[in-house]
Amino acid sequence: MTWEIIFIFVLLGFAIISFIWERITADLTSLTVFCILLFVSMITNSDSLPSLEEILGVFGNSALLTIACMFIVSAALERTGAIDLITAYLRKLVKLPYRAFVFIMVLGVGAASAFINNTPVVIVLMPVILSLSKEMGLAPSKLLIPLSYASIFGGTCTLLGTSTNLLASGMLRDAGHAPIGMFELAAVGLPILLFGSIYLVLFGERLLPNRETLTSILTDEERKEFITEAFVRPGSNLHGQTAKNGNLHKGRGIRLLEIIRRGIALPGDPNKQELQNGDRLLLACRPSGIAEAQSMKGIKIESELADGLETIATNEGALVEGVVTPYASVTGLTLSEINFRQRFRMIVMAIHRKGANQRERLSSLRLQPGDTLLMMGSTEAIDSLANNDEIIILDRPRVPARSLRVKMPIALCTTFAVVVMATMNLIPIVASVSIGVAVLLLSGCIKAKEAYASVEWSILVIIFGMLALGLAMDSTGASRLIAESMTGLVSYLAPNHLQNIIMLALIYVITSTFTEFLSNNASVALMVPISLGIATHLGIDPRPFVVASCIAASASFSTPIGYQTNTYVYGVGGYRFFDFTRVGLPLNLICFMLTIIIVPHLWSF
Repeated sequence: MTWEIIFIFVLLGFAIISFIWERITADLTSLTVFCILLFVSMITNSDSLPSLEEILGVFGNSALLTIACMFIVSAALERTGAIDLITAYLRKLVKLPYRAFVFIMVLGVGAASAFINNTPVVIVLMPVILSLSKEMGLAPSKLLIPLSYASIFGGTCTLLGTSTNLLASGMLRDAGHAPIGMFELAAVGLPILLFGSIYLVLFGERLLPNRETLTSILTDEERKEFITEAFVRPGSNLHGQTAKNGNLHKGRGIRLLEIIRRGIALPGDPNKQELQNGDRLLLACRPSGIAEAQSMKGIKIESELADGLETIATNEGALVEGVVTPYASVTGLTLSEINFRQRFRMIVMAIHRKGANQRERLSSLRLQPGDTLLMMGSTEAIDSLANNDEIIILDRPRVPARSLRVKMPIALCTTFAVVVMATMNLIPIVASVSIGVAVLLLSGCIKAKEAYASVEWSILVIIFGMLALGLAMDSTGASRLIAESMTGLVSYLAPNHLQNIIMLALIYVITSTFTEFLSNNASVALMVPISLGIATHLGIDPRPFVVASCIAASASFSTPIGYQTNTYVYGVGGYRFFDFTRVGLPLNLICFMLTIIIVPHLWSF
């Protein structure tokens, strides 16, 4: 074993541990791996490690351009209202029994996710499902996991269904094999969609928890508060004291949210700031606390000019939940850096992330896609935020862009043309989707700024880093060593006529395990080179192994962190980590069995 192989294994171990530990984001982990490879290859001039030009060559992988273009196509379909067609259809089905509704919902969402990136499908439909669950008298937790799983089912059916399929197809082509066809994976994906739907219909109601969202567990009085602006009277005994020491909190149902001094909101915890005469105070008062706020000494609430200060406004406010979108500009920033209160005129009361409510040090917590925010604000502020692409308000469906509805046929026809051209192999898929994006931009279905914002650059960075690591594993012989070890183990434990099947199962299990704790794209980027190495060592066609890796990378059901759509519904539905394991593990086994049975019959070794 050379030092280069040892170095690659150490780097691989670092990447896996960092992905699981999550002290830094997955894209930053991938970027770190990429930079380490660049640095070591430059200072060592090793013949085994890929050269600088070879490492930088991963940026020329056509699969990455295809993935970026599909993000834009999906965004155009969303903005022109194509996903709203599912919304309108589901609203007609609310009177159906639970099982019938779930079956139709799963099939409909699965069909859409086969051609549209599943993340925007889930994000757009989450508020709709929350609204429909109220009409049906169901807890949202009974429908949100099926929504996420349905989008995953659809992603296994076509080449465009998920970025992992496009990535695996590109890697297969770069290795000198035919790329994956548009509907080639449907032979496995459609049975997964069908059997997965049947499983959710038969067992979902029993296995899914009965949990409420954050705001639904509050009483009506707790859910509704009045956002009141008051000011500290000149000569008040509150001058120089904190809110706590000045007994500002002695009234029940009154909370200090913000202190505004000379027109600027003071940073940090307002309850620890010393008050000054003339300070404007933003108070949250429950209905029962309004009278006390009016009678408290030292502050004044009125609707007319007094003591030379500005007019005070009192507005009815409410608590709402919102989810940070994957393409939000606020991602990676703290509430203080965003100046959240001033920008959105909303107060963040709590942040729900991966099963835990964050209440302490909210101002220093960096927002991540999928974070569920418990916010409070006036009705006007909530209405304004509902039309924002940064945060999706969960208690109301998003307002459709009516002006773009007339362009929906263009977006649908463009997508259909992309699918047809790729299916018939008239031109390479990267060319068809690139032309499709150009048509969407020129026709006004999506603006250039919106198109760039819709690309999930973090996913592309993960792919870049993992492709570079996969390239290094191949050039140093690390992939070959892993392949030889795996084939040696299987040949030792299994009879000859079962070795290929067992190897297929082993590749599926490893990829599936990686996906549950890393990311689907990282899993494919790591496992496809290993699959190619195993096939070469055995002297067989690698296609069955690559197909199994594609399905395993998408079929992530047992944890809320393996697949992005699971992460989104995790916080919104009030789920716990093991809710996904209880419902998803049988689904993982179903997908595993279907893949192991179908793949060897359709893709010969």
